[in-house]
Amino acid sequence: MKVDVRNNNVDQALRILKKKLQLDGMFNELREREHFVSRGEKRRHAKAAGIRRCKKEQKKRQEELGL
Repeated sequence: MKVDVRNNNVDQALRILKKKLQLDGMFNELREREHFVSRGEKRRHAKAAGIRRCKKEQKKRQEELGL
């Protein structure tokens, strides 16, 4: 990844680099690779995320219906 520094403005170049890395998903990948996660643990996290998502959708539907 390449970022040009213009007029010795390193702060602006750093902000642009951070934005590019975030859009590319590099920070998420680094966070995932910090430690080993087994298949079972990945499944548990995915299942818990699905349950949270389902509860959130149900709550939203109930609010729309006025309950």
